[in-house]
Parts: sequence; structure tokens; C-alpha cells
Amino acid sequence: MNENPSGDTSGSEIPWYSVVFYVIISSSLIGVMGVSLISPLLPELRSVFGVSDAAVGLFITAYSIPGIFLTPFIGYAADRIGRKWVLVPLLFTFGIAGAGIAFTTNLFVALGLRFLQGIGATALVMLAVTLIGDIYEGNRRDTLIGINGSMIGVGAAFYPLLGGVLATVRWSVPFLFFGVAIPVGILAVLTLDESTGASDVQLSTYITRIYAVIQLPEALALFAAMFLAVFIYYGAVITALPLLLSDEFGLTSSPIGLILAVAALANAVTSSLYGRISQRRTAPELISLGFVAFGSGLLLIWRSSTTGVIVIALLSFGIGIGLALPSIDMKVVTLVSEDLRAGMMGVRTSMLRLGQTIGAVGFTFVAETFFVSTVEGYRTLMLVAGILVTATGGLLYVSLRN
Repeated sequence: MNENPSGDTSGSEIPWYSVVFYVIISSSLIGVMGVSLISPLLPELRSVFGVSDAAVGLFITAYSIPGIFLTPFIGYAADRIGRKWVLVPLLFTFGIAGAGIAFTTNLFVALGLRFLQGIGATALVMLAVTLIGDIYEGNRRDTLIGINGSMIGVGAAFYPLLGGVLATVRWSVPFLFFGVAIPVGILAVLTLDESTGASDVQLSTYITRIYAVIQLPEALALFAAMFLAVFIYYGAVITALPLLLSDEFGLTSSPIGLILAVAALANAVTSSLYGRISQRRTAPELISLGFVAFGSGLLLIWRSSTTGVIVIALLSFGIGIGLALPSIDMKVVTLVSEDLRAGMMGVRTSMLRLGQTIGAVGFTFVAETFFVSTVEGYRTLMLVAGILVTATGGLLYVSLRN
């Protein structure tokens, strides 16, 4: 399905006048808001809820768990009844549950709401990328997947800054901001085509076809790459690094948010150029180069003695993410036909959520349990992760090349 009536008639690669395009981009931006917005607040949440580092990691874990199990089924629903009637309820759930956390200081209530918010977030980015695959073709599709990744990077850069600033008013204000998903949901009701992605494929046939695809070596390599990239990103950068910056360098939420924004901005700039870069290098090459870049960033963090070095490391990390993740998405989107696209993106998102879940709690747990101090633990884990990711870059190239 090609978009033109509802969008841009100028022939531009980017449909600037399309409301549907903005709904797609907004859904992706909301999909990455759930973690990035509160990442600078993690040190402060320790005192608000009276918990340790490991328990603070549960704010990420509770949010990520639903996506591990639900996303493939949400993908089937999106392929069966259409993208619109799956996307809209997810947006409302995200906004209502996320904003509700602002009204409690009970850890269990907050984690329950985070779990519900995680259900809402399960497939937002997945459905955005799927809609791009449905509506656009050729180089325009490649360009818009890059633009979508770029906007995710911009959001991931902006949200830590915004979260840090809002937290200076009160710790609960960033959670209230999650409510912006509600008006986006209303706009999606009014603008999205009800038939987009709808098909009559039966569940048994659908599962058989999806299972056959995910057994392919190329698909397994793509899903493994997604898991590892997100595991390291959410464990090392989103969860461990803010705690390290707080405990070793004495930084508060606002400067932590500013530093974390560097990686996201580098990601945004790199992703925005993806349409051009992908014409010069194959997806396997870009995935491999991406892993080497963000592995190098982790090694720099391990060796850093100043926040300036950490900023440089995050530039390398962000460039790597900007190369690797859009390349993985492109390969997954083009691996199957339209009637299986949301399901395959669902499996991809399950790997993403699994990486988020294990990474967030894994880094804090290991640092607290096996090291004399968490600072020593976080630094050692940066070294191990850096070596692992850099070495994986080469292996991925061998696995994914045609």
C-alpha cells in the first residue's frame, strides 16, 4: 500500500505534509519515552521509594517484561485485524498507566503501573516500522526507516534532558508527561486507514510460517544481534552509567540527563543519514561496523577518569547504535511478505524487550553482588561488555552476509 493521497505530493522522499507520517513518528517517539525519560531519575528514585540499586532496576524490568511474551501475539493481531486497532489501545494504555505512577510512592503499585505501561509500549515502535513497510516502497522506505530511527534518537536524546529538568520540579512530574500518548492515540483513531495490514490468515498457518522463517540462520543472527545490542545499551548505558555518574562523579539528574543525551544525539544524526549510508554499504556491513563502534565506546567508558571522556565514548556508542539498529530493522522488514511483517517485527521486539529486561537488572545485580563496590562492578562490566560487543561485530558480518 503506497501513501500519497494522505500525504506528500511533492515527490520528496519524506512526506512532510502527511498526518499519517506524524502519527507513525509520534508512536516511535512514545515507544522509547518509557525508559529514556526516567533514566536520569534512577538515583533519585532510590530515596523516593526507599530501595537499593537493584530494586531501582526493576523500574526498567517491570516495564520491559510484557514485551517479551506479548509482542508476537500483538504482531499477529496487527496482521489479522489491522495496525490501527492494535496501535490505538496501546497508546491509551501507555499514557494512562504511565501518568498514574505520579500519584503513588508505594513501590509495588508503581511497579504494577510500570508493568501496565510496558504492555502499552510493547509494540509501538514495532508497529511504526511495520506501517512504514506497509505504506512506502523502495528508497523512500529505506529513508523513512532511517528518519524514524533518527527521531527515536532525537527523542532518546531529548527525554533524559527533559526528565532531568522536570525532576527539578518534583520527582513525579516526568511520569505525568507520559500522558502525551493519549492525544496521539486520538489522532491515530482519526487518521489511520482501518484496512492497513488486515488479512484473513489463520493462526495455525501464521505460526507455522513465522516459525519456518525464524529458523533461518539469517533471522537467528538478526534476532541475536538485536538482543545483544539492547541488552548492553539498557544494562550499561541506560541503567549502570547514571548510577556510576551519580556515585563516582557526584552528578545529579540534570547533568546526568545532559550526558546521556550525547549518545542519543549521535544515534539521531547517524540514523538520519541511514538512507544515504545504506546505498554505499550493505546491512551486514553496517551492523558489524555498528557493533565495533559501540563496543569501542564501552571500552572508553571503562578507561574514563573524567566526564569529558565519557561524553566522547557516548558519541562512539551512539554512532554504533545509529548504524546497527536501523540495519537490523531493514533486514527484518524485507525478510517476509506484508501478511507476516508485524509478526516478524513482533519477534524482533520480543528480543528487544528481553534485552531490556535482563540488561537493566543484570548489570545492577552483578555489580552489587560480586564486587566490593558498585562503582568497581560497573567499570568491570563495561570492560567485559566492550570486548564482547566488539568481537561480536566480526562474527555478525560472517553470519549475515549473503
